[in-house]
Amino acid sequence: MRYQEVGRLFLAVFCVLQGAGTLALDLNRTHAGHPRWLGHARFHVVWQASTTALLAILEVFLIAWRGPLEQERFYLVALLASLPMFGFFAAMLTRKIYGGTLSDPGGIPPLNLVMFGRSRRIDLNLVAEILGVASVAVLVILYRH
Repeated sequence: MRYQEVGRLFLAVFCVLQGAGTLALDLNRTHAGHPRWLGHARFHVVWQASTTALLAILEVFLIAWRGPLEQERFYLVALLASLPMFGFFAAMLTRKIYGGTLSDPGGIPPLNLVMFGRSRRIDLNLVAEILGVASVAVLVILYRH
């Protein structure tokens, strides 16, 4: 199997996991069903999760379709799959402007680690998004090999 085929296959798998994972993580008691969230906040999280899932369906279709512009479609899918992650980073970097937080009481708590004698709180969303961007970058490098 060529590197390009492996890259295409794993990018499709990544897209499925991204779409399904967003639905699983956001449409539950810690997000859309969170008892303390306002109705409009719940609306936005369902909107965001649905958009990411629909985008994943489009991405899988584009990557699986055999035909013209196969290479261009691979790069388009890599870009489309990265957009929700870049959106996360934009929201994270600007959260002080709008009063946002990375987690809520009753939500998914940050991971508490002790490193070099100091306690560190690491947000699991941040870890997931960094790993996601790195995964797409590795798949693009693999595809280009």
